[in-house]
Amino acid sequence: MQYISQIVFLILVAVAAYFLYQRISRIRKNIFLGKASGRTASPERWKTMLLVAFGQKKMFKRIVPAFLHMLIYVGFLVINLEVLEFVIDGIAGTHRIFAPVLGDFYTVLINVFEFLAVGVLFSCVVFLIRRNILKVKRFQGNEMKKWPTLDANLILVIEIILMFAILTMNATDMLIQGQDEHYAQTGTFFFSSFLVPLFEGMQLSTLIFIERFAWWFHILGILGFAVYVTYSKHLHIALAFPNTWYSNLNPKGKMENMAEVTNEVKMMLGMPTENANEPPAEIARFGAKDVNDLSWVNIMNAYSCTECGRCTDNCPANMTGKKLSPRKIMMDTRDRAEEVGASLAKGGKGLEDGKSLLGDYITKEEINACTSCNACVEACPVNIDPLAIILQMRRYVAMEESGSPASWNSMFQNVETNFAPWKFPPTDRFKWAEEMESKS
Repeated sequence: MQYISQIVFLILVAVAAYFLYQRISRIRKNIFLGKASGRTASPERWKTMLLVAFGQKKMFKRIVPAFLHMLIYVGFLVINLEVLEFVIDGIAGTHRIFAPVLGDFYTVLINVFEFLAVGVLFSCVVFLIRRNILKVKRFQGNEMKKWPTLDANLILVIEIILMFAILTMNATDMLIQGQDEHYAQTGTFFFSSFLVPLFEGMQLSTLIFIERFAWWFHILGILGFAVYVTYSKHLHIALAFPNTWYSNLNPKGKMENMAEVTNEVKMMLGMPTENANEPPAEIARFGAKDVNDLSWVNIMNAYSCTECGRCTDNCPANMTGKKLSPRKIMMDTRDRAEEVGASLAKGGKGLEDGKSLLGDYITKEEINACTSCNACVEACPVNIDPLAIILQMRRYVAMEESGSPASWNSMFQNVETNFAPWKFPPTDRFKWAEEMESKS
């Protein structure tokens, strides 16, 4: 029977690993639908990743959710150390293999794990209340209907159940110790001891069944959770680290010029250009109409989105009732990449399916409402940059379709002819100063 259990465990791990590999490969291909980013390594990138992704620096702008999120985050990292014992026990057919080795320290460790499990449980309950009873505004919105809301609630419920499974396993384990030689003596676990009265008086076989069921439920839950996360907004658990590493380190107000346009202007002015000896490359498209026109970092941003709504909550355009929601921009970009990737995987039309990110997912009304203030970028806890995508789409509309609002086109023309947004020649620019001097 023990060998059957080990074989079943290995099969389950292999199946989970297979699906996880398939899903990660698909996401990687979807991300690399985008163009090269041109971002290179630097010490500042490591510092940014450690502070923002690992250190949760930007989360603490809002203390209460930051503290609760920290409990879940630390719990996730530390409790998964116990999963290592689960895996070794499952493969070797042992039970609590570290208990005899670590002795009393093992009891201390499990008590720490239980403390964190209770912290995770408490935080998840509070987050469920905030989302479904208090209905915090930033968790609402048209883009948060159906699956996004279900996904957020589902992951919280799963985490609560998994934490109860750990406590149930430990509580029954304490009652079995001394009655079955296969169960090592571990001492008392503080939090799970409160559940012990629920199982007292049960037969040994029943206790073993409950303990084993909780063990299997937890390990199956962990394996299923690992695969499920790749379809969920909680993919940011993994992607937050590369996402912050590749984040834009330029000052917030600095916009990146299009290299193709910059070279054209330099050539017109007789200035030296990059790769001057090579014939100019044919420009496929100015700006971005679909996901393949974005950089792969933009698409990774979309997959890293936590859907927390801080960007939309801080967006001045959204505050005034405009349709723009930076969170929706990122969710739409991810959905389009998923759609194209799924089509290509089946040998379908992919990007040639008659649809595009701009128009079918994101409207001109949305991107035109953006003030380019970078409030969304500043607010994001994992350094996602919705503005970069918005600017690329606005460039496409302006340069490929000449579809910008009439007032914008007038401004563009004035900048081109008068080198300023206003409709008067540069020679008249300081007349106001002359008038002030004459009056004085």
